[in-house]
Amino acid sequence: MTLPRAAAPTTTPQAPLSALPTGACDAHVHLIGDDFPLWENRVEDPPTGTLDHWLARYRAHLAHLGCARGVIVHSILYGQDNSVTMEAVRQMGAGFTGIGLVPDTATEADLDRLVDAGLRGVRLNYVHGGVLSWDGAKRLAPALAERGLHIEMLAHSHLHLEALADDVRQMPVEIVFDHCAWPDVASGLGAGHAALCTLLAEEKAWVKLSAPYRYSGTPALIQSLVSANPARCLWGSDWPHLMLGGVAMPDTGKLLNDFLATIPDPAHRQAIFVDNPTRLYRI
Repeated sequence: MTLPRAAAPTTTPQAPLSALPTGACDAHVHLIGDDFPLWENRVEDPPTGTLDHWLARYRAHLAHLGCARGVIVHSILYGQDNSVTMEAVRQMGAGFTGIGLVPDTATEADLDRLVDAGLRGVRLNYVHGGVLSWDGAKRLAPALAERGLHIEMLAHSHLHLEALADDVRQMPVEIVFDHCAWPDVASGLGAGHAALCTLLAEEKAWVKLSAPYRYSGTPALIQSLVSANPARCLWGSDWPHLMLGGVAMPDTGKLLNDFLATIPDPAHRQAIFVDNPTRLYRI
């Protein structure tokens, strides 16, 4: 079966309206490359181009936004073969790290390979499906903690956060929720979003203020998470915007400008772009 191929992002994004703090980090991108094997269960093919091509575009992306550091999150399009992400982290060097994918059956040797490659965590995807379950993550948590690895989750706050909250509090590793925990904004920010805010306030979780175009994220949503605890918030562009599911391709420069308009406080920007990623990712 021929799969749809994802579009490539624009090469001329909107210019940032103000400079980011020195040492700013884009904490959520994906790297891709035709020269690495794709997962047989993927739902689309990524845009064409070798890893070297996409690394060149990634460097241009960072320079355009004013970011000096980055976190490369392994895409489910490549399954649990983390080689494209590991190679991207290796080539980017100091100031860069990654998040890998492992299955429930991952061994300590599998986790050691992530650490040896400079990665800082593993991802669990409740939205698109994946190779790691919450039960598997709980089983792996002690071994992750021993290695300084954390768990990054893509979940829906309105479907999952109330049920997950007590487990999250008990986990021996840091838990990071992607994309504002992907709420159902149209139905209003309810108990699941409140549970996420409580976890942030208790310093039991982190959140990436990323990809608002996927769920019609509003300034009020972003501001509520920052108000809950600015020391637990991160920003990521979600570039190059894979698996859009019919949503229009965003302009990353506009995403950044919208975020800066939403969060004008210099102290909050310093925390979100610089201090928080330094603490969490050790980069």
